[in-house]
Amino acid sequence: MIDFPQINPVALEVGPLKLHWYGISYLVGIGLGWLYLRYYVSKYFSSWPRNAIDDLVFYCSVGAVIGGRIGYVLFYDLQSFFRDPFLIFAIWKGGMSFHGGVIGVLIAVLFLRVRTNRTIFEVSDFLVPAVPIGLFFGRLANFVNQELWGTPSGVPWAVVFSIPTSGGLPRHPSQLYEAFLEGIIIFSLLNFLIRRRPRAGMTTSAFLILYSIFRFFVEFFRAPDSHIGYINGEWFTMGQLLSIPMLLGGIIIWYLAATSVRMK
Repeated sequence: MIDFPQINPVALEVGPLKLHWYGISYLVGIGLGWLYLRYYVSKYFSSWPRNAIDDLVFYCSVGAVIGGRIGYVLFYDLQSFFRDPFLIFAIWKGGMSFHGGVIGVLIAVLFLRVRTNRTIFEVSDFLVPAVPIGLFFGRLANFVNQELWGTPSGVPWAVVFSIPTSGGLPRHPSQLYEAFLEGIIIFSLLNFLIRRRPRAGMTTSAFLILYSIFRFFVEFFRAPDSHIGYINGEWFTMGQLLSIPMLLGGIIIWYLAATSVRMK
C-alpha cells in the first residue's frame, strides 16, 4: 500500500492566474507529438511538408479538445446537459472523453483530407503514431489530479488517494496502468509498425484495435463514474461500451487493408 504523494495539481500560481498540471500535460503532449511527426514520422511519409504537419497538429488538437468536451457531456453527463445545455461550454469544470476526442479528430481529418487532397488514411495513418504521446501525459495528469482512480485493491502497489471521495481505501492506480498501456506500449508498437511501411489504413487500424483492447481491459480495474456506475449489473462500464465500436471499426479497416480494397 502506497500513500498518494502530496502533489499540488496547480503547478504555478501567480496572483489569480493558475497553471494546472493538466493543462501542462496537454501542451507537452501536443508539443512532443508535433516534434515527433515533424522529425521522425515524416521520414516514412515523405509527402508531408512541414507546413502541412503544422496544420494537421493544430486542427486535430482543436478537434480533440472540442470533441472531448462534447463527448464527455453527451456520454457521461447527459442529464446535466438537458438541465443546462450551456454546460457543454463549461470546460473549466473539467470532464473530457477520449472517445469524444476521437470523433472530433475524425472530423478534423475529414476536413484536412479535402484541404490537402489526400485520402482519409493518408491523413490518419500519419497522425495516429503521435496520439499515444498525448495519452501518456494525459493519464499522468489524471493521477496527479487524483481522478479516474481504480477499484479497491490489496495489491502491494495500491495507492491510497488523499481526497475524501476515494473513501481512504487502497486502490489500483488505473491512471498509471493506462499511461503504460495506452501511452508507452501503443507508441512502441506503432513506431515499430510504421518503419515497415504498412498498407494504407493499417496504422490507423492498429491504433483503434490496441486502444480499445487496452481500455476495455483496464476498465476492469478502474472505478466507474459515480453518477453512472456499471452499465450492466456489475460488469461493464461506459468506457468499455464506447470501446466496442472502436474495436469493430479497427478490425474492419485492417481486413479491408489486408485484402487490398482501395479505401478513401
